[in-house]
Amino acid sequence: MSDAKNPFEAIIAQYQDMAKSMNPALESFSPKGFEKLWPTMPKDMMDMFFGNTLNKDGLDAKTRLLLTLAALTVLGGQADSQIRLTLRHLLASGATKQEIVETIGQMSMFAGIPAMTRVMDIAQEVMAEEEDSEK
Repeated sequence: MSDAKNPFEAIIAQYQDMAKSMNPALESFSPKGFEKLWPTMPKDMMDMFFGNTLNKDGLDAKTRLLLTLAALTVLGGQADSQIRLTLRHLLASGATKQEIVETIGQMSMFAGIPAMTRVMDIAQEVMAEEEDSEK
């Protein structure tokens, strides 16, 4: 079977046309632009959503975010925006680079080396951006 046109390209084009017809602004949509709409939460909000508000003796926000990063890594590192946001929140919650690297590295046994490498690359990018913004 040989298609004259790539069916994947055709369906992507169809969905892009549909999105543009619903909202013309989606024509210039980019995942990085979307990420800018979600700033890092203030610490008190982070504690409320990710911390031990529901369980006073439970996990703190940093530990919950490290677990979130581990899960996103195991999922194959395909959720770039969520990974970047989680990394920014981790840094804001006081996680060290070492803790972040060890969490991602530990997941290589479950996610595989390619997923771990992909998330490590994203982590280096986010950490570099954070260092640049502090200057």
